This record gives sequence, C-alpha cells and structure tokens, in this order.
Amino acid sequence: MTDHTDTNYQQRTSARRLILFSLLFLLLTAAGLYAVYDRFAGRSISFDARLLAPDTLAAIAGLLLVYFSADGLRLHFTLRALGHRLSFARLFRLVFINLFFSNVTPMATGGGFAQIWFLHRHGVPVGTATAATTIRTVLAVLFIFTLTPVFLLTLDAFDGKTITGDLGFLLAIFIVLYLIFFIILLFRTRWLLGPLSALLSTLNRWHLISNERHKRWHFRMLREMLHFSGSFRDYLQGNPVFVALSVVFTAVFLLSLFSFPALLIHSLGYDVDYLVSVGLLVVTTFIMYFSPTPGASGISEGVFGSFFSGILSGNHLILVIVSWRLVTIYLGMIIGLIVLQRELFKKRRIPG
Repeated sequence: MTDHTDTNYQQRTSARRLILFSLLFLLLTAAGLYAVYDRFAGRSISFDARLLAPDTLAAIAGLLLVYFSADGLRLHFTLRALGHRLSFARLFRLVFINLFFSNVTPMATGGGFAQIWFLHRHGVPVGTATAATTIRTVLAVLFIFTLTPVFLLTLDAFDGKTITGDLGFLLAIFIVLYLIFFIILLFRTRWLLGPLSALLSTLNRWHLISNERHKRWHFRMLREMLHFSGSFRDYLQGNPVFVALSVVFTAVFLLSLFSFPALLIHSLGYDVDYLVSVGLLVVTTFIMYFSPTPGASGISEGVFGSFFSGILSGNHLILVIVSWRLVTIYLGMIIGLIVLQRELFKKRRIPG
C-alpha cells in the first residue's frame, strides 16, 4: 500500500511540475514575442494569406516530412550502430515525445530522460538507451558548434551586430575550445581525469565543497566520463554503414530544420539569400542551447527577431517567428503530448 501511495504521489508531483513548466513555456513565449513586437517590429503585425497558399502549404508539409523522418532515422541508425533496434512505429512516437519534453523542461533536460524511459520500456537496456540518446545529441551539437563560428565570422549579415564584435571573436574561441574538449573526452578521456580530479581536490581543500561531496562528485565524474567515452567507442566500432547513416541523417535533420525560415520568408515574396537565412538560424540555435528557459522560450523568439529584423519588414517579423515555431516546435509538442498520453494510458492498462 505504501509503495502504491508513493508512486501516486510521485506521479501527481511530476504532473504538477509538467503543468508548471508548460505554463512557464507559454508565458515566456508571449514575453519574447512582445519584446520583438515592441523593439524590432515597430509595434506592427499583420497576417499574410500567402502563407496559406496551396503551394506554400505543400512545401511546408514536404519539409516537415523530411524533418520528422530524419529526426527518427538519426536515432534509428545510432541504435543500430550500438547493436539494437526499435520498430519504426515506436521510434517515431519517441520523436514526438522527445519534442514535447525537451521543450517544456529547462535546458532540454527532460527530453533525454523521456527518451531513455521510452526506449527502456520497449526493451532497450538503460545503458544503451542512454548512449544512443547522448550520441544523437552530441552529433547535432558537433555540427552546430562547428558551423557557428564560421557563420559568425564570415556572414555580412552579422556586421554591426553586438555578437560579432569582440564578443563574437571570444565566442568563436570558446566554441573551438569546447569542441577540443569534446574530442579529448571522446578519444583521450584519461587526459581529462587528472586535471578534473585536481580541480575537485582544490575546491575541497579551499572548503568550497565538503569531503563527502568531493568523493561523490569524483566518483560520478569518473563513472560518467568513462561510460560516455566507452559508449562512443562502441558506436564507432559498430557497423560502418549505420554509423555513416546516423551522421548523414543528423545533417539532413539539421538542414531541414534550418530551412524553414527561408521557406517562410520566400513565400512572403522576399528575395532571401538561403545561406544567410541558414547561417542566422544556426547561430540562433547555438544560443538556444544555453538558454535556461523551457524550450528556449522567450529567448529564441528574441534572438530570431534581432537577427531577422534586417531581412523582414516589421509587419511580417512576428508572423514569421510564430510560423517558424509553430511548424518546428508547437506542432510536434502537441502531437507529442497526445502520444505521451496514449503511452501512459497503455502503461496503466498493463497488469502488474
């Protein structure tokens, strides 16, 4: 009886947190849109029926099909490289569950846990599920973090932007150091163990962390770093075809994601430079990775508005932002919420 009561309490607590984060997502999104409306759109907004033209809707639907399919296939081939597989029906349910959770939890933390829960529920060992979801994320991060300094330092569209002055140069250096850290973590993990252990020992010696916390953090650091590097080696030693396809579909997924603004802007009659539009969204996405808000809500709208205000007129800026978030985030979140409810309903029906 106690275990059942505890489980019900945990479920109610999780539901409350989910509702709270969802409300926070909506409030921050509204705040971000108002900031763009007030600062970059000249307090102007109007609907343009060209976004609902049949050829525009067909192009958006086609790009959405590529976007969602590539998202599922990049995880599929990562799992196959690790020696496991999941049916496509379950795989694509996971795509939408991840979209929902990653956008209603701060720093996208819930997305990873939700994916691991779902994969384990359908027969994938926890270790493999953790490795697959982490590697899938790392592949996307490596693409984005590699391209961001290139666009920051080469695109004329960033001339005059605050981010491209001294801050942009420092940001490029930070990205390069971040990538070097990742490469060492993946291929020369033990090089990092000594310096990080020394850092924790120094914090303990300066009484910034207790002895107990020092031991616990040191153990977790060693375990997670070795486990992650080991999982990545297993991935690289998997079937080369599956490894290559996981990289290819990661690239296709990101390219389709970055293509939506150009499609929307072009449908409104603007002569948009596709490379400039992609570059602006790559940097926007990079900034979103460091957002502490659920799904980068508020921040994504503000950054997008700042970057694209030089391309779009004020009355179209809010319209494109809402349309961009609708097709890439909101639609997937709604489908994910429905799929999640069905999964939880099926779980409750399973006798146990």
